[in-house]
Amino acid sequence: MTWHASLQLDYKRDASSAAPRTVAHFRHDGPLRILQSLYPEGDAICHNVLVHPPGGLVGGDTLDIRVSVGENAHGLVTTPGATRFYRSDADLAVQRVRVDMASGSRLEWLPLEALAYNDCKALNEATFALAPGAELIGWDVTAFGLPHAQQPYLRGRFQQHLEIPGVWLERGRVDATDASLMDGPLGMAGHRCLATLFFATGTALTRERREIALDAARRVMDMHGLRDTAGATSPHDQVIAVRVLAPVVEPAMDLLRQVWRAWRRELWQLGGEQPRIWST
Repeated sequence: MTWHASLQLDYKRDASSAAPRTVAHFRHDGPLRILQSLYPEGDAICHNVLVHPPGGLVGGDTLDIRVSVGENAHGLVTTPGATRFYRSDADLAVQRVRVDMASGSRLEWLPLEALAYNDCKALNEATFALAPGAELIGWDVTAFGLPHAQQPYLRGRFQQHLEIPGVWLERGRVDATDASLMDGPLGMAGHRCLATLFFATGTALTRERREIALDAARRVMDMHGLRDTAGATSPHDQVIAVRVLAPVVEPAMDLLRQVWRAWRRELWQLGGEQPRIWST
C-alpha cells in the first residue's frame, strides 16, 4: 500500500489583539499533521511541528507540503524526527515542499534530516518563493545509510532539488554506486552526511548584512570540529549558504543549529529559542 498525503499550512498575522499574533491554520489529506501551535517567544512567532505518522516513505509514496506565510507573519516549522526514504523496488518515493512568502514575512524551515536507506529511490524537492521584504532561514540535511547500525548506503539513488525561483537552484543526484562522488576528494570524500543552511531574502542584501551573515557563520565554524569540511558563501545577492560534510548527522546538525542561533541574533535581533521537540 502506498501513501499519498498533502498538507496546506497557512501563517497569518492577526492584528486584532493588543499584541500582534502569528496564527497557523492547516488542512490535510492523508497522514500529515501539524501539532498544536506554541509560542515560546511570545505571540509574534508561531512554532509548529509537522508530523508524518507512518514515519517514512517507500516507493510510490508522495508527500505534498505547501506553506504560505502572510504579510508580516513569522512561522517556525520543524519535525519530530528524520524523514526516512526506505528501500524501493521500482517507484520513486517523493517529498515535495512549496513555500510562498508575502512581503515582510519570516519563516524558519528547520526539519530534521532526510535519511536515505540502502536501495532507496527518492526525490526530495523544496521550492521557496519570496516576495520583496520576505526573509527565510532554512536548512536541508541528508544522511546516507545508517552508519551506527552498520547499514551502509551501497545501492540507491537520491535526487535533491532546492530552489528559489529566479535566484538559486541546486539540483543533484546521489547515486550510491558513484565512487567518485561518494568517496572521491572532489565529492563527499567518504562522508555520509551532506547539509546546507541558507539565509534567503526577497530583496537583495546590502553588503553590510551579507558580511554580517558570513562573518557570524565563519566565527561558529572556526570553533567547531567540522571546520575543515564546512564553508560559507554568498552564491547570489539574496542568498547566504553554509555547507557542511560530516561522517554522521549529529555533528552537522550541531553546527547548523549554532549558526542558526547566530543568524537569528545578528540578522533578526532574536534569541536562540529552539523548538521544544528538539529537547525531548
